[in-house]
Amino acid sequence: MNNKSVVRHWKRFTPADAFIYFIVAFMALLCILPVINMIAISFSHTSAAASGKVFFWPVRFTLASYDKLLSESEFARAFAISVLRSIIGTVLAMIVTILFAYPMSKEKTQFRQRDFFMWPAIFTMFFGGGLIPYYINIRNFGMLNSYLVYIIPGAFDVFNGILLMNFFRNVPKELDEAAAMDGANPFWTLIKIYLPISMPALATIALFNVIGHWNDFFTGLIFINDASKHTLQTYIYRLTLAMDFSNITDPILLAERLKVSSLTFNAAKIVVSMVPIICIYPFLQRYFVKGIVIGSVKG
Repeated sequence: MNNKSVVRHWKRFTPADAFIYFIVAFMALLCILPVINMIAISFSHTSAAASGKVFFWPVRFTLASYDKLLSESEFARAFAISVLRSIIGTVLAMIVTILFAYPMSKEKTQFRQRDFFMWPAIFTMFFGGGLIPYYINIRNFGMLNSYLVYIIPGAFDVFNGILLMNFFRNVPKELDEAAAMDGANPFWTLIKIYLPISMPALATIALFNVIGHWNDFFTGLIFINDASKHTLQTYIYRLTLAMDFSNITDPILLAERLKVSSLTFNAAKIVVSMVPIICIYPFLQRYFVKGIVIGSVKG
C-alpha cells in the first residue's frame, strides 16, 4: 500500500468507524481477559488465588494444579478416550448429517417423501421425552457402560442437518443438470459437486460436533459406571468432587494437597480443556461465519 492509498484510507476513517473499532476491541477484551485470568489462577499458589490477588499474572508461580492433574494415572487414558470420541463421533455425525441434508434439499417433485422424513425431525427440536425415557432407551439398546453411548445417540443433530440442507439449496441447479447430462448419479453429484463447494457449512458443522463431543461430561457421568471408560471432562469432574482433604492425617501429604485448591484446580481444568479446541478453531474459523450465514438465510 503506497502513501496515497494510506492517505485516502484515513480520509475515509470516520468517527463512526472509530466507535465500531472501539466496540469490537472492547468485546474482544471481554472474551480474552477471563481466559488470561484463568491461566494466571491455574499457575498461582492456592493462598494467592483464594485471597483474590490474582488477576492477569500468576502470583507465587506454581505447577501444583497441573502436577495434580497430570499425575493421576487415569489422565492419559481419559484424554485418549476424549480424542477418539471427538474424532469418531464427528466423522459419523458428518456422514449422517450429509446423508440427511442432501435428499432434504431437493424439491418435492424430486423427492416426494421429503415431508414424511422432515417433519418428524423438526418435531424433535421442540419436544423431548426427558431424561428417564432417554435412559431407558439407552439401556434397552445395550449401550449402558459402553463406548457406543458416546457416539451413537449424538450421531445426528437436526439443527446441523437443517443448516447443511439450506446450504445445499443454495447450490445452483444448473450444476445438478450438468452432472445429470454427464451421466452422474445422485451419489456422485453429492461427492463431486456438493461437498467440494460446501466446505464452509461442513467446517461449521464439524466444529459444532467436535466442541460438543469434547465438552460433554454428562453422558459419562450418567451412563458409564466404569471409571476407566470416562472421558476427560467426566474424569476432571470426578477429580473436582474427590478433592476432600478432611480425612488426610499425614501432615506432609496434607501440605502437598493443600497446594491445590478447588479454585486453582478448576482453573487448570479449564485451561487443559481449552487447548485442543484452541488448536482446532483457527483452521475452521475462516469458514465459520460464512457457513452460518449462508446455511441459515434460505429455508
